Amino acid sequence: MSVFATKSITQILAQSEGKEGAGLQRSLGAGQLVALGIGAIIGAGIFTLTGVAAANHAGPAIVYSFILAAIGCAFAGLCYSEFSTMIPIAGSAYTYAYATLGEVLAWIIGWALVLEYAVGAATVSVGWSATVVSILHSLGIDLPQSLIASPFDAMPGFLNLPAVLILILISAILIVGIKESARFNALIVVIKVTVVLLFIALGYFYINRSNYTPFVPENTTGEFGAFGWSGVVRAASQIFFAYIGFDAVSTAAQEAKNPKRDMPIGIVGSLAICTVLYILYALVLTGMVNYKDLNVAAPLAVAVDRMKEYPWIALLMKLGSLAGLTSVMLVMLLGQSRVFYSMSRDGLLPKLFADVHPSFHTPWKSNLLLMVFVSIGAAFTPIGQLGQLTSIGTLFAFVIVCIGIIIMRRTQPDLPRPFKTPLVPLVPVLGILVNLGLMASLPGVIWKVFLFWMMVGLIIYFTYSRNKSVLQKSSGGMK
Repeated sequence: MSVFATKSITQILAQSEGKEGAGLQRSLGAGQLVALGIGAIIGAGIFTLTGVAAANHAGPAIVYSFILAAIGCAFAGLCYSEFSTMIPIAGSAYTYAYATLGEVLAWIIGWALVLEYAVGAATVSVGWSATVVSILHSLGIDLPQSLIASPFDAMPGFLNLPAVLILILISAILIVGIKESARFNALIVVIKVTVVLLFIALGYFYINRSNYTPFVPENTTGEFGAFGWSGVVRAASQIFFAYIGFDAVSTAAQEAKNPKRDMPIGIVGSLAICTVLYILYALVLTGMVNYKDLNVAAPLAVAVDRMKEYPWIALLMKLGSLAGLTSVMLVMLLGQSRVFYSMSRDGLLPKLFADVHPSFHTPWKSNLLLMVFVSIGAAFTPIGQLGQLTSIGTLFAFVIVCIGIIIMRRTQPDLPRPFKTPLVPLVPVLGILVNLGLMASLPGVIWKVFLFWMMVGLIIYFTYSRNKSVLQKSSGGMK
């Protein structure tokens, strides 16, 4: 049997229309898809990583880092848009790879997306917990250390209970239904975007322009990434975590009312809005506070402390940050369950991941299992440093999607394409180069962990998934 067997577009679209079993419910419009994208994008990255990247790598030139990361995302986003209108089915990059590059590479992509979604959700839940603890402390309420930290933290506890509780709540919302999840997400998006806009508007009047000099701090050590233009590139790969999420819009393609029209709007629209907000936020943040003072877990709080005339804004900003982290977890867990749903329908994962609830029309068993395993990670593991590991999995998926567009244009040029990626092969090639460059700038230890993770995934594929594959059984592994 060939591990490079591909799945035909006809088969994939049959699943999209629910002809091979109970399907997901189409209930999302363009506005809700844009909100889903913003919900996933604006969160841990903008509220935590911006300051650290500016302090350690780029200085005020973190603005250029956001632009560089956005360019890489834009090239990939245009490729995602073409695929999502051609193949409007849950699964995102996994499904696209299955149609163009073959089963084994599709499996690798699905396995890499676990890093982006499940590990990312666990990581963000720990940040959510810390924010709640901070808010309660400011109100004179202190929770026991044993219930707010893992046994392996610097200040150890027994388990991180707030992180577990928020994951349970979000999983319950996802099980109840995609429409209800989208409404909940839309409300949170309004809150956190309002907070970001308020910070930009008020913070503008507190900018000290001397903080912008030098805008690109000199690299005095010769070490790659220690300021200078190499620091801009290293910071871009680090804050790339702040852009993760627009691709999660494509995982909801099977639940879009009119995917051929709405998917490009959701993907490109959410990316464009967030890029503008990020650039303005970074300019105000580094203008208010010297970049050398931003190497903290909550750089936004440092800046807000400068606004003495608005004592109420500190609590408001924390609440906005909390809202941001909440919606990120919701979209990440949504995306992961939809990827598992598609992989299970293909036989690469056990059937329970594809079981759809008869009333809610959601993959509820997948949501429950994810809730259990992600909660265990959040409760007992100090995973605050996994942002870069999450980024490398996403960048890898972006590269594969860009390659897939080039292959699909050559192998099936006559397929209907409601949205066409412009300037092929230039745009996908640029997407490949930019995203590979960002991957290359990540530290060696991240690469080692990523390659180990991929090795474990291949072992699972060759010992279980390949033998259970629906495609392999039906076609004898031949294309």
